Amino acid sequence: MSAPVAFNDIGKSTRDLLNKDYPIEGAKVEVKTNTADGKTFKFNSQRDSKTGIMFGDIEAKYINIQKGITWTGAWTTSNQLNGKIELQNDFTKGVKLEILATCEPFAHGRLTKLNATHKRPSIHTTASIDLSKSIFNFNSVFGSEKMLVGAEVAYNIKKAEISHYNTAIAYSEKKHTIALHAANNLSNFTASYYKRLDSKLETTGKVSWAKGVNGVGIEIGVKKVLDETASVKGKIKNTGIVGISYTQLIRSKVKINLAAAIDTMRLNQNAHRIGFALTFEN
Repeated sequence: MSAPVAFNDIGKSTRDLLNKDYPIEGAKVEVKTNTADGKTFKFNSQRDSKTGIMFGDIEAKYINIQKGITWTGAWTTSNQLNGKIELQNDFTKGVKLEILATCEPFAHGRLTKLNATHKRPSIHTTASIDLSKSIFNFNSVFGSEKMLVGAEVAYNIKKAEISHYNTAIAYSEKKHTIALHAANNLSNFTASYYKRLDSKLETTGKVSWAKGVNGVGIEIGVKKVLDETASVKGKIKNTGIVGISYTQLIRSKVKINLAAAIDTMRLNQNAHRIGFALTFEN
């Protein structure tokens, strides 16, 4: 029996279908290249359609499979330096350690975070500490291949109090998943359902409700694979927002993704958003 998914990945199929491949924020270009010795270089550039601001980052990644070490470094256009070191199975089997650091040289800002993950059959546990905010986070998922139960709690060390806690439960079969989430100290509730109808058609639905808010949020999405090079996605919210996405592999390792969000309640107003993402990979 394999280890269950991480707590943050419960209900991931629904989130991916509803949120991925919708680059409605503006124009985005990504270039990624790999070397034979385990190095990866990535360049991202994006223009925000609302503000017109351009931003991006350059990232380098090195993986040593034999030693179980992964190093990632990035430099952003806001002059922020990010680094991450991952150690896999160095201490004991199923244990992964991560050290994350962020530095802003001119703003004198620093952020350091330590993560530890332990996976074994029927359990997946993650513990992390944010040294800059003095917050300790712990989550764990128990279960089998079909049934999962998870919980998460965050503790503020400076204030000596629990800052938030969340729970989740999921049931999965080969072609469908049902997930229930209770987040933000059990004040926000979400129920989701994902189903793969066949190899080319997926559908999902999500219902959310928050304490103190009248009514519920409903979102439905679908994905259709047209052929080996193209797919189309659509989604609709009960607020009247309709999302459309089209992904096309132009040629080998060159992909374009077009998306739009249309506010059907304000068709004659400037409330709609469009964007695209262009990806190059060798």
